[in-house]
Amino acid sequence: MKFISSPRIYVFMSLLFVFFTSFCSPLWAAGSESWVTSWTASVQGPYPVGNPSAQPNLSRAFPSAQTGANDQSFRMIVRPDLWASETRIRLSNALGTQPVTFDGIFVGLHQSSSALVAGTNQAVQFGGKNSVTVATGASAWSDPVPLRFVNPGSAAALTGGKLAVSFHVVGESGPMTWHAKALTSSYITAPNAGAKGNDEGEAAFPFATASWYFLDAVDMMASADTRVIVAFGDSITDGTASTINGDDRWTDVLSRRLHAAFGNKLVVVNAGIGGNQVAGPAEYSAQKPFPGGPSAGQRLERDVLSLSGVKSMIWMEGINDFSKNGNRDADVVKAEMKAIIERIRTQKPNLKIIGATVTSALGSTSAAHGFAEQDTKRQALNDFIRNSGLFDAVIDFDKAILDPQTGGMRAEFVPDNTLGGAGDKLHPNRLGYLAMGLSIDLHMLLK
Repeated sequence: MKFISSPRIYVFMSLLFVFFTSFCSPLWAAGSESWVTSWTASVQGPYPVGNPSAQPNLSRAFPSAQTGANDQSFRMIVRPDLWASETRIRLSNALGTQPVTFDGIFVGLHQSSSALVAGTNQAVQFGGKNSVTVATGASAWSDPVPLRFVNPGSAAALTGGKLAVSFHVVGESGPMTWHAKALTSSYITAPNAGAKGNDEGEAAFPFATASWYFLDAVDMMASADTRVIVAFGDSITDGTASTINGDDRWTDVLSRRLHAAFGNKLVVVNAGIGGNQVAGPAEYSAQKPFPGGPSAGQRLERDVLSLSGVKSMIWMEGINDFSKNGNRDADVVKAEMKAIIERIRTQKPNLKIIGATVTSALGSTSAAHGFAEQDTKRQALNDFIRNSGLFDAVIDFDKAILDPQTGGMRAEFVPDNTLGGAGDKLHPNRLGYLAMGLSIDLHMLLK
């Protein structure tokens, strides 16, 4: 075959190339990436109703729970499970009682304390504006924000690093939507301090908190085939008795294992709430709150189904339904689990639902837990999770934690890592969460 060369053919091919790259490539690129939730915290409210761990005294930061935040700035420190060069954030007023206006909104790379790495702080807009008013019961996603410190060569090096999300509450917020048990230090200005989100130093944020406020999700623009796994549950998913700022919940262990084995194709986000229940409370609002947050069914849409790129859900929950605060029959919890799973199958038929067995609380020093009737109900629920066929797969956390001799938690998993001390025989410590995270068959999450 003879290669034909002529000016006309060259011009024609050049024009064809320009057409293809101008029109076809963007269409291909648009389909190659999508928003992926890289961090989340299930909200509850109003502050201070909830179950925080190691919370500092916040009486000077928030003198009145009814007033809430008052002309002050927040710097929420979060650990994205995946970094990318473009992000967006979701601010929530889901459980407030009045509209809340935010401005002075920034994202930057956390250094330490409340300080940021110099030059990384980037302004955030909502609908092209520097402020947003979030209605009562609502939430709002920001516009895309470029993270100029993230590039293909630096994304891997940022693994485990933390993002600082700063914002200012204009005026009084009223009762605050929050996530009580962050087990991560974040920071707050004094009341009436004004907008300080653009300040990369630490002097403007004198108060530390072990909770997250208003912020409930961070997305990254990532490969469209990235699989997000949501861990949905109570305090044992939230991480009670693990290490403050240690990132050693079972979900964190799972995340590190997945990244080591498969790179950034799988992302784990945590939707646990300390004290959460499957079947209760019957109703939840700012006027009628409950320390364990809304029931699993009431929060399902916000905490699982609305998140970006979700492909799998690991559900570990039920021990609080059988506590003295719930005291429900096992059949009631099973029925509610069935109803919730039917909702998921209807709305997201391709979402993989993995059941996780509930660990023992037998002999717990907690006043609401530890009695024999609770353990009998727990075992009945575990039998249902293992054998009902309702779930696509099962993780046996009970087997990983149980001491067969006593029927309770293995002794080495009991001492508390958060505050020290003897532990409560309900929440595993760092070693226990490690055992849970290591017990998961990673290939189960790929199928």
